Amino acid sequence: MAKARVAVLRTKPETVLHDIGRLCESAGMKEALAPSATTILKDNISWHFPFPAANTTPWQLEGTILALRQAGFTDLVCVQNKTVVTNAFKGEDLNKYKSIFRKYQVPELFNFRNEDMKWEVYRPKTKMLVLDRIYPEGIRVPDYFQGKNIVHLPTVKCHIYTTTTGAMKNAFGGLLTTRRHYTHTWIHKTLVDLLAIQKEIHSGVFAIMDGTTAGNGPGPRTMVPEVKDYILASEDQVAIDAVSAKMMGFDPLSIEYIALAHEKKLGVGDPREIDIVGADISGENWRFFVGDNAASRAGDILWFGPLKSLQKLFFHTPLVGLFILGSELYHDYYRWPFIDRGIFQRWKKETTWGRLFAEYEPKDS
Repeated sequence: MAKARVAVLRTKPETVLHDIGRLCESAGMKEALAPSATTILKDNISWHFPFPAANTTPWQLEGTILALRQAGFTDLVCVQNKTVVTNAFKGEDLNKYKSIFRKYQVPELFNFRNEDMKWEVYRPKTKMLVLDRIYPEGIRVPDYFQGKNIVHLPTVKCHIYTTTTGAMKNAFGGLLTTRRHYTHTWIHKTLVDLLAIQKEIHSGVFAIMDGTTAGNGPGPRTMVPEVKDYILASEDQVAIDAVSAKMMGFDPLSIEYIALAHEKKLGVGDPREIDIVGADISGENWRFFVGDNAASRAGDILWFGPLKSLQKLFFHTPLVGLFILGSELYHDYYRWPFIDRGIFQRWKKETTWGRLFAEYEPKDS
């Protein structure tokens, strides 16, 4: 397989919007996307609260819109999804996206609203690893996605079930219904199947990843934010995830979803076969460590451990509501008010990126 290209730049708040434009040009965004197609912006809201590194940053979103418009892509739309534990409306409000959409007149659609799009059965041309067995009644994807470009906006962070999460995982919310928790036992193979489907249905796929503050620890929500001042971009979803994983200190090919995608030639996961342009990151090793939290310990038992054989009882019946409630209580009513809101406030006050985030907040009249 030919070498993939990943652009990486160091940046700072004063220049980040301009730097995202340079990053996209270096990564070949204009060539990666179909010029006449609508371009979907797929931001990443891992938690509706504005926890650092958990979600697409406002400057990442704004810089991407500016870069796309500069490159001639004027037909833009943002598509939001919801999860069983994340509120899309609350997330885009608290993470300061709404004013950006208004400023640049980018419309929003929601993949859970029937008036915006329908979920239809899609029959992949590529042989699936697991999705056809998980959804024997048919794999459903939003009809709106077909024939359009998509630009993913993930962040650099760890994940309790996949070690790292980035461009490939960002398709999870957009392409699978709220029943995507069915897939967690086979999450790595699911991400590979979703990438294969993306390559079939989209006219172009690109990713712009924010590592200005990266997430160490049990992500994608309850993390230790670390300022790193990096941004990344690539057409190759596997390669950008491999490079970000290597920067975090992980061996990319030891992560199952990256290794499987590389093996199936859906992208390049071996850093030796990736052309990294821009910053010299050869010395970067952040020594990130995933660790555990209450959610991951429960998931290990239910999806990967001794209760795995009972998951249809737990997750394919109304009993799933108990687990949803438990996650909401843990994240929104324990972690946020007692731990993570304080971390966010300190980040906002004490770091340059936190102060930039504050500039996106509405000013008192």
